[in-house]
Amino acid sequence: MPEVEVIRRGLNSILPGRVIKAVDFNWAKTFPNSQADVSKFLINAKVKNIARRAKLIVINLDSDYSLLIHLKMTGQLVFRSSELQFGAGHPTASLTGHLPDKSTRVTINFKDGSQLFFNDQRKFGWMLLLPTKALRLHSLYGRLGPEPLAPDFTAKVLKERLARRANSSIKAALLDQSVIAGVGNIYADESLWGAKIHPATIVKNLSPQRITKLQAELINILKLAIKKGGSTDRNYVNAEGKSGSYLSFARVFRREGQPCPRCGRTIKKIRVAGRGTHYCPHCQRLKIK
Repeated sequence: MPEVEVIRRGLNSILPGRVIKAVDFNWAKTFPNSQADVSKFLINAKVKNIARRAKLIVINLDSDYSLLIHLKMTGQLVFRSSELQFGAGHPTASLTGHLPDKSTRVTINFKDGSQLFFNDQRKFGWMLLLPTKALRLHSLYGRLGPEPLAPDFTAKVLKERLARRANSSIKAALLDQSVIAGVGNIYADESLWGAKIHPATIVKNLSPQRITKLQAELINILKLAIKKGGSTDRNYVNAEGKSGSYLSFARVFRREGQPCPRCGRTIKKIRVAGRGTHYCPHCQRLKIK
């Protein structure tokens, strides 16, 4: 989520007010929209703002339609005009090279001559045109849990959401997008370390105090990641070729064999919820009830 939020903020400073002139695409699965809808609701529409829901990017238009975008693993969004450029996504030369290129699936041309390119090497990403009011009905959008950075995401809300996975490990619950939206593997490990919770702890065994601490750590970690431009997990770089710097500040993720920055004991890596999981066995002791 932090990486996608970085993209949202960049596009939201550039796109609003621009009017769409034309759209070109060369892969139907990337742009599965009817020509009638495109002509009526996309062409000549003005961009209102850019929103985000978990890892989904939403371009809201004054036609009361929205472009719902999922970059998947190799997607990029690159904006180009005569005055500026911005790009983020999978780190390939397409971010800074001549566009369109062989990875370009969709090109949105604006009336002022600027362009937005959706590049995707593996062709798994997509850009779907929907009525804005119908976004919540989309199968992926509608089942997402609350946003952890929303003002109303309290410890009480976290406790209620985790109750859905009472018999699961806390790591599995955090990665479940229907429980909480946008928390990935890196940020789950980091927040659990901050809250001194073993990743394999069963949710129902967590005390209210630990859940309150976890809620605070989730917010702190995600805000830090956004500030640092996301992770350096080789998935996101900006148009200047700079990757996010968050992993250089990580406390446990990918630090197995190194000393815990809190207690000095050795950080270990195990598998929890089918994912590589980093933790400190001294700070994050597994308590079984």
